[in-house]
Amino acid sequence: MVNRRQVPLNSLRAFEAAGRHMSFTVAAEELNVTQVAVSRQVRVLEDYLEVPLFVRGHRSLKLTEDGERLLAAISGALEDIDRVISAISLRGRRDVLAIQAYTTFAQKWLIPRLAAFHERHPNIEVRLTTSLQPVNFERQNVHAAIRLGRGEFDGCDSVLVFPIELAPVCSPRLLENTKVEGAAGLSKLTLLHSLARRDDWGYWLQSAGFTGVDPQRGLKFESSALSYEAALQGIGVAIGVRVLVEAYLRAGTLVCPFTHTCRLDEGYYLVSPKNRPTTSALKAFRDWVRREASTAAPA
Repeated sequence: MVNRRQVPLNSLRAFEAAGRHMSFTVAAEELNVTQVAVSRQVRVLEDYLEVPLFVRGHRSLKLTEDGERLLAAISGALEDIDRVISAISLRGRRDVLAIQAYTTFAQKWLIPRLAAFHERHPNIEVRLTTSLQPVNFERQNVHAAIRLGRGEFDGCDSVLVFPIELAPVCSPRLLENTKVEGAAGLSKLTLLHSLARRDDWGYWLQSAGFTGVDPQRGLKFESSALSYEAALQGIGVAIGVRVLVEAYLRAGTLVCPFTHTCRLDEGYYLVSPKNRPTTSALKAFRDWVRREASTAAPA
């Protein structure tokens, strides 16, 4: 049996490159050495094995039968080593984390913060999709999702991100020539609705004690994001989820015409299936979301 400690490993590397390219010159360029050095290392290996590995012509190179057998063995061994190194090494490895969220939540809260998460965890690749439909962890390739609810999701662990607080929002331009006081003032304005959150105006009006205002009148949009855009354009008053419109309120592009807010008994939760182990990537994302939520929650 060959003594492994005596096998010239540098010579094996030079031989593998030369055999793969069938050229000492190209092998030398790959290994960043001279052509003479590659040739010398191959000679060292041939002397060690006491068999020729190449048939050398004037301008040609051909593997001997023994050379072909050795090249196949070395190539297979290097592929195995590469696979194992890729599996155990943290260097350059990217953990993929698939997250599903609501479109408006993704646009108004999550996406503006993802750069900070990537900076903190450069080896975690977040793949974000959006949907209004309930997540199906058995059929979808999703690790976690942002869902609305009261914290109880069948077969899932959940972490509260934000409770839902509602407040009317509009462009300050809309109020320049309109005095808005109480239900009578609100009746003068166009209500903007999200079809994804059909009952929000009704919840807020009841909480505020406003009567005589039809909670269903006005313009309806597919998502909250579209209703917020209509509010920015001065079309009317949208019923906003505070955490999702907070950036607009800070910038002054939207304002609250009323001070009353309505807190619902539901919130945004990060949910993940109980029957799967919690990966380091998911734990990092969950902890990050909780920190971001605690620092970004509206006063």
